[in-house]
Amino acid sequence: MNVVDSSGWLEYFAEGENAGFFAAAIEDTENLLVPVICLYEVFKRVTQQRGLSAAQTNIGDMYAGRVIDLDASIALNAAQISIELQLPMADSLILATARARLERCQHRLRCRRAFFGILSH
Repeated sequence: MNVVDSSGWLEYFAEGENAGFFAAAIEDTENLLVPVICLYEVFKRVTQQRGLSAAQTNIGDMYAGRVIDLDASIALNAAQISIELQLPMADSLILATARARLERCQHRLRCRRAFFGILSH
């Protein structure tokens, strides 16, 4: 299973220089988990930069994966992660979501930040 952070989605949708790094994970929709916070961040940024229609199209593409809702357990784990790793809220929520699913199967978190490579803390 794969989780892509918001910056990865934005890079992919913009066809940026690093889009290829995220493409395999995003296009493998059967194994793609989408933290709900990523929907928020991508929708907001794409709406600001390219308009509502583009944002709606991109969010529709994200729904091809399995959207993981925020629940109390993920929220509390994210708070702990934020304290331990000094991460911002959204990054902590994405990491907590990936870790929550790690119990069930092997996941890979794709993002631009190297510290996300470690999911087993």
